[in-house]
Amino acid sequence: MDWHVLKICFFPGLKRNTKPINYNDYIMYHGTTKRKAQKIKKQGFKRSKTGMLGPGVYVSRDIRKASRYPTRAKPENRVVLELLVNVGKVKVINKQGHPMQKNWHKHGYDTAWVPPKCGMVKSGLQEDYCVWDPKQNTVLSIMDSNLRNNQVYQMFHGTTKTNADIIMRSGFKRSHTGMLGPGVYISRDIRKASRYPIYSRKKEKVVLELEVNVGRVKKIDRINHPMQFTWHTHGYDTAWVPPFCGMVPSGLEEDCVWDPKRIRVIRKRRPLY
Repeated sequence: MDWHVLKICFFPGLKRNTKPINYNDYIMYHGTTKRKAQKIKKQGFKRSKTGMLGPGVYVSRDIRKASRYPTRAKPENRVVLELLVNVGKVKVINKQGHPMQKNWHKHGYDTAWVPPKCGMVKSGLQEDYCVWDPKQNTVLSIMDSNLRNNQVYQMFHGTTKTNADIIMRSGFKRSHTGMLGPGVYISRDIRKASRYPIYSRKKEKVVLELEVNVGRVKKIDRINHPMQFTWHTHGYDTAWVPPFCGMVPSGLEEDCVWDPKRIRVIRKRRPLY
């Protein structure tokens, strides 16, 4: 089995507000620059000397949080590292001035965890995890936040097992309607794909892992965008709804590809939920 498939099947992310279980592996994220991402991938992480939780490697299970960093870098220079993190022994730090806020490692803990909405993080998002040993973080992929013209991306499509077999034999067919008009609806976020079909039971669902040549991309970042339904007639091959732009209730990315032939099915995968 491919390692990328293995980690999705057996190392899912935590559910919101759930305390991490000691010594478990979890999918988490780290925001950085493109240049630093390549260095981290080759040489591994290095422990930060300072931070809200003291020295360590700062990560989060919330991709929204990771995508905001580095705060001073231009958005086009940012990427998110998808990680497999072994948390080891975890200490909950849920208030400013906690007696172990910056010395948790000296008390035998491997990771410090700040729960969401505890008042320590302005955004309220599920940050921070601070992992003492950089070797407990394995880089799985580098996620570029932008969808760039004429690039090939790994994407996902949620469907039923029956429909998946038809798609794998005969290819995709363009939907007639949808938020972005006709096209094939997919996403780079497996969480988004795992929710579909919405009214199907989990045992009936499957996620198709895809390789997609996006061609010319049009960003649609608001409801009633002048090209929301007509992007293809203006010469675009893919419409892209960025995450957290207000168009999708979940805040997750959505893509619509006009030509089904731009999409190649790689394999079936188990949905996250």
